[in-house]
Amino acid sequence: MTISRRDLIKTSLLAGTVVSMRPSVIQAQTAATAARTVRMVMSGDLRVFDPIFTTATITGNHGYAIYDTLFALDSKLKPQPQMVANWSVSTDKKTYTFELRDGLGWHDGAPVTAADCVASIRRWAQVAPGGKLIMASAKDISKKDDKTFTIELKEPLGLLIDLLTPLGTPFLFIMREKDASRPASEQVTANIGSGPFKFNEALAKPGASFTYDRNEKYVARSEQPDGFAGGKIVNVDRIIWENIANHQTAFAALQAGEVDFLEGPPSDLYPAVESDPNLALQVLDKMGWVNGVRMNCLQKPFDNVKARQAMLHLIDQEAFSRIITPDPRYSNAVTSVFGNDTLYSNDENTGWFKKGGDPEKAKQLFKESGYAGEKVVVLQPTNFTGYSNALQFLAGALRKIGINAELAPSDWGGVVARRANKGPVEEGGWSIFITGWPNLTLSDPIGTPALSADGDKGFFGWPKNDEYEALRAKWPETATIAERQALARKMQGLYWDFVPTIWLGQGVYPSARRKALTGVIGMPSALPMWNMQKA
Repeated sequence: MTISRRDLIKTSLLAGTVVSMRPSVIQAQTAATAARTVRMVMSGDLRVFDPIFTTATITGNHGYAIYDTLFALDSKLKPQPQMVANWSVSTDKKTYTFELRDGLGWHDGAPVTAADCVASIRRWAQVAPGGKLIMASAKDISKKDDKTFTIELKEPLGLLIDLLTPLGTPFLFIMREKDASRPASEQVTANIGSGPFKFNEALAKPGASFTYDRNEKYVARSEQPDGFAGGKIVNVDRIIWENIANHQTAFAALQAGEVDFLEGPPSDLYPAVESDPNLALQVLDKMGWVNGVRMNCLQKPFDNVKARQAMLHLIDQEAFSRIITPDPRYSNAVTSVFGNDTLYSNDENTGWFKKGGDPEKAKQLFKESGYAGEKVVVLQPTNFTGYSNALQFLAGALRKIGINAELAPSDWGGVVARRANKGPVEEGGWSIFITGWPNLTLSDPIGTPALSADGDKGFFGWPKNDEYEALRAKWPETATIAERQALARKMQGLYWDFVPTIWLGQGVYPSARRKALTGVIGMPSALPMWNMQKA
């Protein structure tokens, strides 16, 4: 940085002004600023800013800060109007009419319009399973006037409002029409929304920190905050995401009061948090997450189903749980496609599950698949300790049965960027990565990308099974929970045969915060930043 003579003169003048002020005034102003700023260390680095382009949780958190949604889930996971003031459905159940509430405006000063909503729904629907179903069922989605739009259906779709309010990423965030007009395969480059925070482009320091300022013109709903729903009241002026990759360094900053919140500290730090009178562990998502391995079904060796079945037998969930979620208070095995303790959890086709796994069976299946020594590239996020260690363990387990496994280390942002590559490993592609899904979202096979099997149009890994997809398409048509439970068993029977994902277990992950920070909202799938305040 070069300092000019003019800068020095300005600095001297400012210094004279500051000296003339009483120290108590300076201290009071500094304290007030600190009290109105929350510093958070999130899990991973924000690399992709477009929450429709990726399903990455950190991008979903970014989306909830700067964008708004038509509907939002309350703490009981029921959809409630958010940007919508009123909505109605015609007597034949085929036409839904939505009216936007007053006071909605973009961060650049323009009003939010129905055209923005129509374009946003159409773009989201290019990638979201629930959105694809809406588009397949819709005759038209159109603007009626500046504040009103309609969704006209070919046939009634009773789940429409639920589909517009997905349980997990990608959430239906409303963007400006000019941004939402881009294909979902192209990233939106502007960070202009209508939500409770503004993204501060001037203070953005990729790899170091990102800053969000309170949107002073945001008009919150009158209801009390309730999950993602209700009034999004912002009680601070600024939130800063500090990117501190080293967990010990991040924890030291938390203890020293240099940061206020640490998302997902490693379990070996839990005792230190619990013994510090100024800190608290808080489980924000009590249903937790299900961790899983995704394989690239478009490329060798996992384009062969037997290679994927081999992985199902290779995995020892107990061993992986000890690595990812070492504290036994916070981990469980998972054998159902639909997660643990959801309405649709079941035990269909789970005979493959064996404590300790079955490496010999895995070796046999790899041989039957025709595996010929192809390189298996394992994406390793080094700033996620649990995942990083688990993938090292997995690579070792693969090598023991003769698989040419190679780790590709990067931070999580690098994994998110690389996993979109559908090409072979020689062209920057990949074979395996680990990710997680909120346990709750696994009860929704329509809205959860990981439960789709529609090939290269689907979620990373791109598995394809037409018979399974035909069953999944029946989900919205089933009238009762009992009927869906029966359908879930049929779907699971197929899922564990073509194996698009391998579960590694369920974990619940407390966050650590300073006790002076209160009002942190606990919900599955994302971390909203409104409602927080500092004492």
